[in-house]
Amino acid sequence: MTVFGTIRAPRELIFGSGQRHALGRIARKLGQRALIVTDARLSVDSDFLEMVSQLKEAGLSVRIDSSTLPDVPVDSAEASADAARIFAPDLVIGIGGGSCLDMAKCVAVLLTHGRRPQDYYGEYNVPGPVMPLIAVPTTAGTGSEVTPVAVLSDSERSLKVGISSPFIIPTASICDPDLTITCPPSLTAIAGADALTHAIEAFTAIRREPVPGIAQERVFVGKNSLSDHFALRAIALLWQGLEAACKDGTDRVAREQLMMGATLAGLAFGVAGTAAAHAIQYPVGALTHTAHGAGVACLMPYVMQWNAPAIAAELNEIASAVGLSRGDEVIAAMADLFARIGIPSTLRELGLAEDRIDWVAEQSCGIARLIQNNPRPLPLPEMHRLIVAAYHGDRDSLN
Repeated sequence: MTVFGTIRAPRELIFGSGQRHALGRIARKLGQRALIVTDARLSVDSDFLEMVSQLKEAGLSVRIDSSTLPDVPVDSAEASADAARIFAPDLVIGIGGGSCLDMAKCVAVLLTHGRRPQDYYGEYNVPGPVMPLIAVPTTAGTGSEVTPVAVLSDSERSLKVGISSPFIIPTASICDPDLTITCPPSLTAIAGADALTHAIEAFTAIRREPVPGIAQERVFVGKNSLSDHFALRAIALLWQGLEAACKDGTDRVAREQLMMGATLAGLAFGVAGTAAAHAIQYPVGALTHTAHGAGVACLMPYVMQWNAPAIAAELNEIASAVGLSRGDEVIAAMADLFARIGIPSTLRELGLAEDRIDWVAEQSCGIARLIQNNPRPLPLPEMHRLIVAAYHGDRDSLN
C-alpha cells in the first residue's frame, strides 16, 4: 500500500482543564472587535460571562449574539450576519455546542464575503479566507472546533446542508473539558455517540487513489494514514469515556477522554469524511426532528453490519484498540454501549413513519458525497434494505 496522508487543523489548538482562561490573550492577537456567537442558555452562564470579561480586560470591544438555534436555520445565520455589520467585527468567536460553532463559521463567511449561505453550499465554494475565527466548544461531540464544515438546516430543501471548505477551519480552538462538566447525561450521550460515529466512519471510509492534488479537489478524500491515526485513537478514548461520563458528569478523566476523542474524531473526518450513517440521518432527522447524534448512532451498527465484508481489517484494529478479542465482536459491543447510554436502537424508536422509508432511501442515495465515501456500495435497492433493517432492528438481515 502506498502511504498517503493529509490533515487539516486550526493554526492553534489548545486542550486542557482551565485553558479557557487563555481566550483573552489569544483573541487580542487576532482582532480588536469580537463578535461572540452563542445561544440564549449559555449567554447567562457564569463561565461564559467570565470569558466575556477576559476579552474586555484584554482590550477588545465585544458584541454578543445569543441567537443561535439548534441545527442553525439558514435564515438565522443570515440575520445574525446582517445584524453584526453595524458593529464591524474583525474577529468571530463561537462559544457553545456544535450549532454555535457552525453558526460562527457561517457568520464569518457572510461577514467576509457577503452574499447568502446558499451560495456556499457544497465543497470548495467559499472563495477565500474568512476573518479570524476562534472556537470554544462546550460539548464533546461534533468536533466543529477543528473541521472544515458548517451544517445548516434549509427549510426550503427540508434537509440539513453543509458548507465545506478549509477556509472555515477555526484559526484557534480552545478545548477545555471543564466546560462540559455541566452537560446533562442525555446531551453527553448524544454528543459523545456522534463523536464515536465520526471516528468510526472516518476510519472505515473508502480509501481513494492518492493522485496528486486530491486534497485540493476534494474536501473529503477518504481514509488515509494520518486520518486513521486520529480516528483510531478517538475510538479508543470515546469507548473508554462515554459511558462513564454519562453515569457521572463530574468524572474529570471521562470528560477529558470524551472531549479529546471528539476533537481527534473531528481531525479525522475533517479530511476522511463521513459516510452512509450521516447520509441516512439527514432525511431521517428532517422527518423526525430528533437530535443528529442520536440518529447517526442509531444507524451506525446497521451501516457497519452492511459494510462488514469490506472492513474486516478495520474491525480487527478497532477490536484491539478497545480491548475486544475479535473484530466480529465490535458491532454488537458498540450497539450495546449505545443502548446503555440511551440511544434508540431502531428508526421506529426515533419516530420515523414506516411509510416514509422509500423517501428516506431516495434522499439518502442523493447525498452523493457521503454515499461515495462508504466502503461498500449502496445502490437504491440495497439502501432500502438497509433502512428497513434499521427500522425493524434486524441487523442479521444484512449478513
